[in-house]
Amino acid sequence: MGIADDAVEIRSQGWRTLAALYGALDTDLERALQRGHELSVVEYTVLDALSRQDGWHMRMTQLARAAALSSSATTRLVNRLEDRGLLIRILCADDRRGIYTELTASGRELLDAARPTHDATLEASLARAREVPELAPLVHALNEIHAT
Repeated sequence: MGIADDAVEIRSQGWRTLAALYGALDTDLERALQRGHELSVVEYTVLDALSRQDGWHMRMTQLARAAALSSSATTRLVNRLEDRGLLIRILCADDRRGIYTELTASGRELLDAARPTHDATLEASLARAREVPELAPLVHALNEIHAT
């Protein structure tokens, strides 16, 4: 195996490790949020992103980026959340094509109720991952990023 092949294998192994950690966290969070609050991880992510706007709203493109979704998937998700009364859409006054999304009071209440579940599940899942030798360095790196 040449040097270039070694570099590719190292990156591939890193990617597989990252995917394994993400999969474990996502599965745990999905179960806990569905069971306790009838929310998916991506729904929680959208409500959380909107809550961080301090009374402002987000364009659909910003929301898509925050949730790592395509524009069509974001539209479907926003439709579902709007039907549940968790967010509203507002037409942009400057640009008729622009649509903003904003958290409703019901959305904020559900997010506030779900946040402790999310945070406790995330911490427990990371603690379990820390015990897996292949995942421990990545969990450590995540903690280091947060500390800076």
